[in-house]
Amino acid sequence: MIQALKLQSYFPDSKYSIRSNTLVWKGYIQPTYLSPRYLIKVVYHRESHPNVYVLAPKPLTLAKGETRLKHVYNTEKQHLCIYYKRAKEWDESQFIADTIIPWTSEWLLHYEIWVATGIWHGGGIH
Repeated sequence: MIQALKLQSYFPDSKYSIRSNTLVWKGYIQPTYLSPRYLIKVVYHRESHPNVYVLAPKPLTLAKGETRLKHVYNTEKQHLCIYYKRAKEWDESQFIADTIIPWTSEWLLHYEIWVATGIWHGGGIH
């Protein structure tokens, strides 16, 4: 519940639901003032890792010559890979609003650069 309240305090126009220890949050984020607004969904099952999806725009534009998004778990679902789960870079003591959302915004910024240049500058494990 505290995760939802913190997200709501940062993003007052966002929506959330909690059922069976699962938080589903939807809200808009915009990496830069020149960026479009992206509708994001975060699904967080207690004692697990948050999963992040881009709901809109859908489909996300691909860089020229590419057939799939970079650093995602699933291109069709637009399920983003924003951190390396095996390295335990996130745990439930951290607030989603202070970690997952900024990391998602950073991913989106690198995505926009990738679409413009064809080069992924966001790092990560391939």
